[in-house]
Amino acid sequence: MTAATPVTSLRTPRQVERLVQGRATSDGAGVKLTRVLTQDLQRRLDPFLMLDAFGTDNADDYIAGFPDHPHRGFETVTYMLEGQMRHRDSAGHEGLLGPGGVQWMTAGRGVIHSELPEQQEGRMEGFQLWLNLPGRDKMRDPWYRDITSAEIPELSLPGATVRVIAGESHGVAGAVQRDATQPIYLDVHLAPGATFEQALPSTHNAFLYVYRGALRFDTGCLVPSGRMAILANTPGADGVRLTASDDGARAILIAGQPLGEPIAQYGPFVMNTEGELLQAVRDFQAGKFA
Repeated sequence: MTAATPVTSLRTPRQVERLVQGRATSDGAGVKLTRVLTQDLQRRLDPFLMLDAFGTDNADDYIAGFPDHPHRGFETVTYMLEGQMRHRDSAGHEGLLGPGGVQWMTAGRGVIHSELPEQQEGRMEGFQLWLNLPGRDKMRDPWYRDITSAEIPELSLPGATVRVIAGESHGVAGAVQRDATQPIYLDVHLAPGATFEQALPSTHNAFLYVYRGALRFDTGCLVPSGRMAILANTPGADGVRLTASDDGARAILIAGQPLGEPIAQYGPFVMNTEGELLQAVRDFQAGKFA
């Protein structure tokens, strides 16, 4: 862990545009989860396509996992807080995702993969984020990286611990960088009443999801656990200031550079045009994915 001195001095911190309550649903072979970033928010939160939160002590809610299924045209980022998940794909990749770890997968031109629990009991909790790819990269070769908890840079600030999954925070570079979408992905842990500031480019779309405690903004807006706050794109805004409630708080803070491209989605395929979607279905049916 890196001890850091706060380097931000925000003049115009972003405030909350609106709060979003996720929708309970299931995916895969019946895994129960909460869909927080839904398809109707994709253009507002470009380049992000989806965010699922999952967390349960009941093995029946997750034990069937996500058997073989395809993806094309975007990246998946899975962050585990607790539990273990085994990943295998049609390109020959395999990895075990454990507590505090991240799997960053670029589906590119197409991959078939499975994500299956490697536990019969106990808690499983975490997030899966879908990050769009620019049109020029949608047909690139599939790629993935398993990042252990120990490989994720952490920084320590007064009253705060920050895990830097992507982008940068207070001079600490994250485990992953992307040129086109420039994602920032932070897991922020705050002590009771502590305040944390994070610089954000004014061009980025940004949101946060509180998964423990509650966060308060300068205007008094309270974001409780289980809510997503979409941050306003105020002209000239230079970051975000978060203050924990009396019980402390934990939240993921996510921001990225919009691609500004058309979004055409059919389930696990995300392209720019309807024609490209039809081709994706044909290629999958013909067994042309990696």
